[in-house]
Amino acid sequence: MESHRLTSAQRVLSILGVFDAENLALSLSEISRRAGLTLSTTHRLLNELRCWGALIRHGDGKYSIGVRILELGTLAPQGGQLREIALPYLHDLQHAVRANIHLGVPDGHDVIYVESLRARDTVPVPSRQGGRWPLHATGTGLVLLAHSSQEFQEEVLASELRGYTANTLTDPDELRRFLAEVRRSGVAVVESQLTYGVMAVAVPIRGARDRVVAAVGITVPSGSASPRSLVPAMATTARSISRALGAPSAGAPVPRPHWRVREATRPLTPPGVPR
Repeated sequence: MESHRLTSAQRVLSILGVFDAENLALSLSEISRRAGLTLSTTHRLLNELRCWGALIRHGDGKYSIGVRILELGTLAPQGGQLREIALPYLHDLQHAVRANIHLGVPDGHDVIYVESLRARDTVPVPSRQGGRWPLHATGTGLVLLAHSSQEFQEEVLASELRGYTANTLTDPDELRRFLAEVRRSGVAVVESQLTYGVMAVAVPIRGARDRVVAAVGITVPSGSASPRSLVPAMATTARSISRALGAPSAGAPVPRPHWRVREATRPLTPPGVPR
């Protein structure tokens, strides 16, 4: 069951790696099975991780990620420092548009939300702070993918592209066209891409040397607002954060944005789901 070629560090990382958005709390046996380690090894390492603060043991015997991991995460330049700089502007944006706000950074083929602000009385979404989603499946991810290298884009497009709804962009040719449009316009607008009945709008955030380092996105109920009414506030927010990160272009005149909403080419509501 357990590979003897794993180092001690690899065993620890394999345990931490079993937790994700769908498995926030796991038992000893579940962790052992998912990590590919023996029960005795898993139990010993869980004890050490718990004492250090990386894991929490609940009353029912299950384990979840501890605050020590969160504290370390805030030290990452790509996440924690960006979040600290961006948070005041994100709060202003949420006050202006009254929508869910997401701040995402790239990590491999995924986007990770380093901040997620939930608005009251709006559409529920599965995104959360620390959440991870494939780049092709979210508005923020599509912005990040559009501004990545051509080689990386082709690598992602050649991988398995999971469909979360009937409208998720999974066709490589369709994705290429959409990414080109996002690069041209600077805005990604998608409908029911990850969750039915949700419109996502996202714009890039630039850092030093004007490289795109993050994306800010909002989610609202489909049909509740026009993208044209949302983008100006989002562009101002992204520009302010980019300026704080030292992006040279953040001090240049603002170009007038031109974009189009991606029209649904497949039904937005699957069979059996009420409209």
